[in-house]
Amino acid sequence: MTLTAVQTLVIVCVVALATIITRFLPFVIFKDSKTNKYINYLGRVLPYSAIGLLVVYCLKGVNISAPVYGLPELISIVCIVFLHYWKENTLLSIGAGTAVYMLLVQYVFK
Repeated sequence: MTLTAVQTLVIVCVVALATIITRFLPFVIFKDSKTNKYINYLGRVLPYSAIGLLVVYCLKGVNISAPVYGLPELISIVCIVFLHYWKENTLLSIGAGTAVYMLLVQYVFK
């Protein structure tokens, strides 16, 4: 199926509008969030919950009985924790941890 230029433009505009609405609608609905205790509570606990969920998701497929024994994952986690406590930079910790993991998996633990 081939789309015309007008159809493509309409699709892009609809997707952009939907993205804008979903980004700005919560701020319109909850504009007085200083008095809303539930929203403030979610703002405090959801980032940590999301990180915990991502850690569990990333480690769910690790087989500690296989010959590598989860060493690349463990080394990467140690690298992330060390860098985060040392530099306190989340992007550096995540980026370096990912790079260490990829190097270990591709070159060290083939």
